[in-house]
Amino acid sequence: MSKLKINIVIAGRTYPLSVNNTKEEEGMRKAANAINKLISTYEQNYAVSDKQDVLAMSALQFASKLEILSLNKAYTNKEEMQKLDELTNLVNTHLE
Repeated sequence: MSKLKINIVIAGRTYPLSVNNTKEEEGMRKAANAINKLISTYEQNYAVSDKQDVLAMSALQFASKLEILSLNKAYTNKEEMQKLDELTNLVNTHLE
């Protein structure tokens, strides 16, 4: 399977990328769009003169969102496991 060559623009700079399929291309383009929107928001709302600072702030924002999602997932999995243990114990109690 051949890779697709695409160009993604982030903060006014073009980055050539290779993707495996059109679904991956769509994901990359949506991600670049989200990054560019966040950069624009930071530039409009804060006195940031350096693109490097705006990019760092954007990276931090996205990383923190991923961390929060990861923590929520871990917490949910822990809750689910506790409920399964409780149900298993309840079933075992009734089977005895």
